[in-house]
This record gives sequence, structure tokens and C-alpha cells, in this order.
Amino acid sequence: MIFVYALLSEVKDWIYVGMTDNLDRRVLQHNKGYNKSTAPYRPFTLLFKEEYPNRIEARKREKYLKSAAGKR
Repeated sequence: MIFVYALLSEVKDWIYVGMTDNLDRRVLQHNKGYNKSTAPYRPFTLLFKEEYPNRIEARKREKYLKSAAGKR
């Protein structure tokens, strides 16, 4: 299973959308500052998650959520 997830920054008005096959590990990586793009916005709270059977479907959903329509 592949997860599409959204993280809400607890210190700034910012939401990060991503996808992973191991959600617990990935959220921990974001909160420890392992990613340059998200480190300045940590700590994070998991806003939502969705499960998909494969990467293709998960990527379509992730791209939509990162689009202007998906952000609304």
C-alpha cells in the first residue's frame, strides 16, 4: 500500500503533501528535519492520509492535492 498524506506545520501556516510506503517512518523523518524542504516548518501534525494500492494512483492524487484546485 502507498499512502498520500498531508502534514500541517505547528509553527507556520503551511501544509506539506507527499506520498510514501511507510507513513510512520516518513512523518518521523519530516519531524527530525531530514528533509531540506520541510525542516524550517517542523514540527508537524498528520492532517490526513489516504491509502492507494499502487504508486500510479497515489501519484495522481498527490499531484492533484499539490495543484491549485487541490489546495482549495
